[in-house]
Amino acid sequence: MWPRIIAAGLVLAGVVWLVAEIREDGARSVITKIERQNDASGDAASNARSDFDLCLDWGGVWDHGAGKCRRSQARGRY
Repeated sequence: MWPRIIAAGLVLAGVVWLVAEIREDGARSVITKIERQNDASGDAASNARSDFDLCLDWGGVWDHGAGKCRRSQARGRY
């Protein structure tokens, strides 16, 4: 009887370990995906900020609705 109890305990421990590993792997993959999205968002924000700054440096006016730089009207007259 004891060998069966020990074998059942080992099988149960193996199943619990397997489930824990699968959950940990899934959590790792979700965390990695979120980190990649955060990095991409940060890069996009940095690029947008750079475009905005360059627009102002060149004397342009940033059109927020269009998301692009427009030349300054005063600059076009001269």
